[in-house]
Amino acid sequence: MRSICVYCGSGPGENPAYAQAARTLGRALAENGVRLVYGGGGFGLMGEVARATLEAGGKVTGIIPEFLVEREHMLREVTDLLVTADMHQRKKLMFERSDAFVALPGGIGTLEELVEQLTWAQLGQHSKPIVVANIAHFWTPFLSLLDHMRNEAFIRRGLEVPFSMVSDASQIVPRVTQLYAELGGKVAPGALAKF
Repeated sequence: MRSICVYCGSGPGENPAYAQAARTLGRALAENGVRLVYGGGGFGLMGEVARATLEAGGKVTGIIPEFLVEREHMLREVTDLLVTADMHQRKKLMFERSDAFVALPGGIGTLEELVEQLTWAQLGQHSKPIVVANIAHFWTPFLSLLDHMRNEAFIRRGLEVPFSMVSDASQIVPRVTQLYAELGGKVAPGALAKF
């Protein structure tokens, strides 16, 4: 596994545990020789995970649309920096350059990016591991919503949403590594994994 895409907030959130988790994840990525692919910003959890990865000697690819360069304070110190024309190109490049996806706490953008990957996986368009980092129970309301959708038969049998969940940032890289190994390192489109 060469790279992990991390979706997370451009703000720090109210709970200091979120920023600590981002830093823990960044260090773990560097220590395991895994490249961080992320949204390119310097604020909030995005900045925390990127700086922690760089400070620990890791490699970081930042991908940011042109209209967010100033708003999200683009982090220029990253290993590779790609400025895209729009959000769609940003998300496509993030997908193409990543072997797995992790969702830390974040806002509506983070939610949208996570749900897009879950949808593509549910429909068999990719089998890349997806890990939801439920730091300080941040994602619990979302998990409850998924349960509600199942109970109401909108997530039907045979169309399960394939992801794994951890509650501690130190568990993220080991879990992604395990899932990736279970796939035999193959994450080709159409090979939907059952996690």
